[in-house]
Amino acid sequence: MTSGRKANGRSSIFKGADGRWHGYVTMGVKDNGRTDRRHVQAGTEKAVTAKVRELERKRDAGGVTSAGKPPTVGEWLTYWLDNVAARKVRASTLQGYRSKVAAHLVPGIGAHRLDRLLPEHVEKFYTACADKPLAPATVLQLHRILSRSLKVAHQRGRVARNVCDLVDSPSVSREEVQPLTAADARAILAAAVEQRNGARWSVALALGLRQGEALGLLWEYVDLDAGLLRVRWQLQRLTGRGLVLVEPKSRASRRTVAVPPQLVDALRAHQAAQAAERELAGDLWDDQVSTLDGKQLRGLVFSQPNGRPIDPRADWAAWKRLCREAGVREARLHDARHTAASVLLAQGVPARVVMELLGHSQIGLTLGTYSHVAPELSRAAAEGIGGALWD
Repeated sequence: MTSGRKANGRSSIFKGADGRWHGYVTMGVKDNGRTDRRHVQAGTEKAVTAKVRELERKRDAGGVTSAGKPPTVGEWLTYWLDNVAARKVRASTLQGYRSKVAAHLVPGIGAHRLDRLLPEHVEKFYTACADKPLAPATVLQLHRILSRSLKVAHQRGRVARNVCDLVDSPSVSREEVQPLTAADARAILAAAVEQRNGARWSVALALGLRQGEALGLLWEYVDLDAGLLRVRWQLQRLTGRGLVLVEPKSRASRRTVAVPPQLVDALRAHQAAQAAERELAGDLWDDQVSTLDGKQLRGLVFSQPNGRPIDPRADWAAWKRLCREAGVREARLHDARHTAASVLLAQGVPARVVMELLGHSQIGLTLGTYSHVAPELSRAAAEGIGGALWD
């Protein structure tokens, strides 16, 4: 490389009036369309030449960051949310990410310069979160969000490493499930018989549908003659959008479930009752519900008296009232799903079949979540092998 200024975007090296050697390297184009030309300087021509060649090497390898002041962790998280995560995750997941970033990550660690973030900064942040205290599961979610954003920063040469890889992730003990007893489940179903949308709770306790799956169920996916139900949508509330239908997050969640004959009868009765409500509402009946991409669908299985979707918060309150009326403990709504899984396993249904009915993507999740049923299954297995070999 020779001294002197170079035209047409080539690198240049020269000795300035200040007695120091200066180098300029064209790196590309800035976001505003102007040429990104970087400046380095040193006391000798040899030293500045080395700096110029290092910049050229980074440029040619595609490892150059944009010009200007390096971003803070908060600025990078905002960029990552808007331009990376927004294209990869579901709207409801993104909404949760944004909430946690704004409430915890930005105030707690966002002021650090991205390229100067240290493992010790992250560890102190986790300690502060635990002292608030935040739930261990929430701290683990913050760790995963931060780590995913830093992984992208590392891949793009923004940071030399993902410091989250050097920090032990917060530990979370698996929450013990609390299924209802079969007697409690029967009491709830008996109390629900005379209630409006009573079949809603049969779907929860017999099929283990998640709340969003039950509230987003459409009649076009229910075949009462065949006794089959297809899970294709979930109803969720999104900030700025209200209640919308979103597709399940995994292929396993999009499943077909066999419906017990008793539940088929309950759904037929519910369908007739809903038809009467539709006739009574007349022009006020509005059963349209939007999907995330703006498509309009009709025919919710469980709806308000005017056909509109049921707010998840109202659904939760109705479940609480039903538990009180049935004389059982005020269980979580998700415990109805746990009840369905536990009863199925206790009845000897293979774990892989239960996995598919629940929409789990891995058998380990099913076996780990419902390990409380394992002793009963082990006893049944022991009796079975004993009968086969000794009787």
